[in-house]
Amino acid sequence: MPRGVVAEDEALLRNELLALLREAWPELELVAACEDGGSALDAIAAEKPDVAFLDIRMPGLTGLEVAAAASEASPSTQVVFVTAYNQYAIDAFERGAVDYLLKPIAADRLRSTVRRVQARLASGSTDALALSAIIEQLRARLPGESKAAPLAWITASVGKETRLIMVDDVAYFKAEDKYTVVMTAEGEALIRKPIRELLDLLDPATFKQVHRSTIVNLKAIAAIARDDTGRGTIRLKSRPETIPVSLTYMALFRNM
Repeated sequence: MPRGVVAEDEALLRNELLALLREAWPELELVAACEDGGSALDAIAAEKPDVAFLDIRMPGLTGLEVAAAASEASPSTQVVFVTAYNQYAIDAFERGAVDYLLKPIAADRLRSTVRRVQARLASGSTDALALSAIIEQLRARLPGESKAAPLAWITASVGKETRLIMVDDVAYFKAEDKYTVVMTAEGEALIRKPIRELLDLLDPATFKQVHRSTIVNLKAIAAIARDDTGRGTIRLKSRPETIPVSLTYMALFRNM
């Protein structure tokens, strides 16, 4: 039985895609339905699905970043991008290494996509080089997403105090129970905003997710070491502890 992962941050669209997939491909076992890029990447690495349907625009890691990292974490997974950008996407898919669905998703288009994915699965066809080329084309062609300026400061709790912390002073954020721990050179503080929501507010050029529960400030990194298994360890400039980088997320540092 083929297995699939769906990643779409909007619940209504995610549920719609799941329902359409159950009709168009009843044999497909949907092993994960994810609402952000980080959880999608974790699911792909853990489940090694036959196919992943990835929304290009997602909080935190985009569908393009997930696909790039997944090509190492699960090389045999077929990728289908979900996008609203028709005019930017069509030319990039001419190589045929992956398919795409336009929003709103039409049932007949999904059936055609399913047939193509099934044919590639039957033939065992995967083309990592073509997928990489498509990802780079889409990164260059897709319009920038207009959004508010990145978060500059946060208020966090330290004991009974509430302190203002400049985001540039944060070494890393780490999820812990219902809180997020904010680590600076001076110590730690707590905020209630979840990692998933926080990542979308931070400057993506400066803050990177390195584990499903950890976001690191690139400016705070002194060095990154990779062990024999491919996993990484980050050494910080201003703190003594090291931070593990999961094998899945090490792919995001490949070109840095």
